[in-house]
Amino acid sequence: MRSKNAICTLLVAISIVFGASGTARAIGLGDKAPDFELDSTKGGKLKLSSLKGKNVLINFYVLDFSPT
Repeated sequence: MRSKNAICTLLVAISIVFGASGTARAIGLGDKAPDFELDSTKGGKLKLSSLKGKNVLINFYVLDFSPT
């Protein structure tokens, strides 16, 4: 259950960091993901590098409600 919470927190944070900043650099196939640290839902910090060797799903999505 703990890893499920960590992964959910990670997914939300990645979406916020890369979706809101607009300054994300391109990452190619096979490149390592940039390491970053986020606040955990249970207090403390969660660092991407601490999940090394585990399966991590990173979901990118855009919330854009502007008319097209």
